[in-house]
Amino acid sequence: MGIATINPATGETLKTFEPLTDVEIAAKLGQAQQAFEDYRKISIAEKAKWMNKAAEILEAQRDRMAAIMTLEMGKPIKGAIAEIDKCAAVCRYYAENAAKFLADVAVETDASNSFVRYQPLGIILAVMPWNFPFWQVFRFAAPGLMAGNVGILKHASNVPQCALAIEEIFLQAGFPVGVFQTLLVGADKVAGIVADERVKAATLTGSEAAGASLAEAAGKHIKKTVLELGGSDPFIVLESADLETAVSTAVAARMLNNGQSCIAAKRFIVVDAIADEFQQRLVEKFQALKIGDPSNPETDLGPLATPRILDDLDNLVQECVSQGAKVLTGGKALSDRPGNYYPATILADFPPGTPADDQEFFGPVALLFRVANIDEAIQRANAIPFGLGASAWTTDQEECDRLINEIEAGAVFINGLVKSDPRLPFGGIKRSGYGRELGIQGIHEFVNIKTIWIK
Repeated sequence: MGIATINPATGETLKTFEPLTDVEIAAKLGQAQQAFEDYRKISIAEKAKWMNKAAEILEAQRDRMAAIMTLEMGKPIKGAIAEIDKCAAVCRYYAENAAKFLADVAVETDASNSFVRYQPLGIILAVMPWNFPFWQVFRFAAPGLMAGNVGILKHASNVPQCALAIEEIFLQAGFPVGVFQTLLVGADKVAGIVADERVKAATLTGSEAAGASLAEAAGKHIKKTVLELGGSDPFIVLESADLETAVSTAVAARMLNNGQSCIAAKRFIVVDAIADEFQQRLVEKFQALKIGDPSNPETDLGPLATPRILDDLDNLVQECVSQGAKVLTGGKALSDRPGNYYPATILADFPPGTPADDQEFFGPVALLFRVANIDEAIQRANAIPFGLGASAWTTDQEECDRLINEIEAGAVFINGLVKSDPRLPFGGIKRSGYGRELGIQGIHEFVNIKTIWIK
């Protein structure tokens, strides 16, 4: 696939970009290494000034940056604006907290003085996805740059203008040339970049296949990786739940970003006692969503990012239906307009062995399962190769404790929408990846945790 801006609402190719040559890639890596030698010595206070300035630029240029996102990957404009604001927030969070997170930690031993010191590693490669084209980058870059590392970004090939805009933001904020660079390259160049001795570690958000490929390349050279991969998050609703709030949140949890989110609720697991009412309300709310032009602030559901994503999603839906699953609403790509539009869809009554058992539906499709009790709900929630996030709804404390302790996921949200927050670590288990972003844990992923012992 070439590097190009293709409007997913129309299918029109708006701008194409020439990928970097091997010589150009090598030059940028050289610039990054040279920048690191000086940048690592700059005080955290000075870095914080630049990071706060990046937040100011994001807010000042919010509308322009959001419009680029919507144009390139179809995010509804109100969601794009919210994403820019979240990027500014993560910049400010690490500007404010990096000094505390990276301070020496004294440890009493048999030494006269012993402590732990956190020091940067060097060049970190970030392989980032198109679905949150600003947020995914900033949640890596804010802690990474504040720790003293320098970043090189290999962004998804369908959001090149987002990638270039992010590099420009850091330059405008005052970060030295070479501290953050965008590399417009295809996926075929990633292994070679990882192999370069100047690159010390890598982080990837994306598919299982992409994560496995990066981990293999990094493993050959003994380099640290952090992977945030797919998810098929459960949304469990038990009998004591506030049903109206649960249903309203279920719609937001499935439709965020046109349903294209790793931590979107995808499997709705509802106890029989309230399943009929939950289903009826959910169908009504799905059918009321406004689908159309993502640049219109009134739009709830825009196009999927690429034709391939639409086809992959529809194939999964049709496979489930052919095996006996029931379509409650939606269920087929919209053919009455250009662009990659798929309606809000609910599938139910799955026989064993459908893709709903073990695959991620990346788009506006909800999978509805009925269970007898909390035991079956937890069993169903965990019967998946993924373990990213989970949302569960109950007002019973004993049920709450069980859900927290027994659900296999990197995050469990009780009576709320699963979301990333700069203050909390974010990541998954099982085939959803390893390592953590955000929080104090995120800034410690790409540092040398150095033991110091003095006598």
